[in-house]
Amino acid sequence: MTLADQPPAAALVFRTLLAHGPLSRAETGRRTGLSPGAVTKAATGLLADGWIAEAVRPAAERAGGRPATPIAVRPQRARFIGIKVTSDELIGVLTDLTARPLAAGRAALGSRDVGAVVLAIGRLAARLRAADTPSDGDVGLVLGLAADTPSDGDAGIAADAVAAGDGRVYGVGVTLAGDVDGRTGTVQYSPFLDWRRVPLARLVEAATGTAAVIDNDVRALTVAEQWFGAGAGLSSFALVTVGAGIGCGISIGGRVVSGAYGVSGELGHLPVGGTDRTCTCGNTGCVEAVASAYAIADQAGEAVGEPGMTLEDAVRRAHAGDPAVRAVFARAGHAVGLALASVANLIGPERIIISGEGVAAYDLFAERIRHAFAAHAFGAAGDCDLVVRPLPFEQWARGAAAVAAQRLFAPAG
Repeated sequence: MTLADQPPAAALVFRTLLAHGPLSRAETGRRTGLSPGAVTKAATGLLADGWIAEAVRPAAERAGGRPATPIAVRPQRARFIGIKVTSDELIGVLTDLTARPLAAGRAALGSRDVGAVVLAIGRLAARLRAADTPSDGDVGLVLGLAADTPSDGDAGIAADAVAAGDGRVYGVGVTLAGDVDGRTGTVQYSPFLDWRRVPLARLVEAATGTAAVIDNDVRALTVAEQWFGAGAGLSSFALVTVGAGIGCGISIGGRVVSGAYGVSGELGHLPVGGTDRTCTCGNTGCVEAVASAYAIADQAGEAVGEPGMTLEDAVRRAHAGDPAVRAVFARAGHAVGLALASVANLIGPERIIISGEGVAAYDLFAERIRHAFAAHAFGAAGDCDLVVRPLPFEQWARGAAAVAAQRLFAPAG
């Protein structure tokens, strides 16, 4: 039985245990607002089907006669695969029910053609499944990151030792940048892949033989930060990513905002003016037109008369003290700071987490970001905590797996 088949009270208990457990039944009731009888009934069904278990209490507590036996989610009860798609690579993880990574792998993309990418997703998912092979004592084999020999463009698989469950992969989550409608499973538009109206969830399901969920990559990373990252326990926070694009995930009241049409948090397309550069969306004046990795590299190349400059080249020139290139980073920092202030003014989050590939060069725009933020955040919104948090793409893939797990116990309506 899946969690979707459980009564609503059971799903509520499960979600509460996933976020806050282990908990006693009494504490579970307080957190959910359910009566003791409703908690007991819900827990009984979840226990019988193996979704939760009674946690083992320390010997000192047992000796002290404490009657309450906490209940907790059984991580090994289900597996999930999460895959992040970039313009040239797939990054994948296999996780347990709590999104703890069990295996990880990468695969190069030789083509951005939809069929080729879907085929590569299917192959990487199969390799991740194969890495999760239980041995004697129900413990998976431990493999080093480079222990598996790459083949056909696939990177090696890394597996942690984990207690085995039923071994079933319940869902595959796939995330990518762009306008992604998770409800219909459709990529409406992805500028970096040049995809339009691609029914990706259906295609991935056919390629993997497993239920698939797709979402915007930044929203999925926000789910991961909400579950087990810098957003855990906060009533509201925002995650802003600076890299190939400028993205934003928003969590309010414990829920990540997806928008009525799957579009939310498109911070990169907030107009900040000050430039006539054309953004990937076709407009001018967007944050992304000034502060994305490509925009910075392009502007730096123009500033010093070296067309084709890479971001890495621009970072080196800026660190070496080139005033023209440093000015490019300063303008980018100002635009990002204005965008962060807009987020703070609109939703008043407790924290804004700044991540993405661009944070590797954060020192080059940190001062201008904070100055612009302080100047434009209104009143107490300026007290918002700004946290810089570099996250590898495996964490983004973990967010994709978390979205797939979330769909298991909170199906889209």
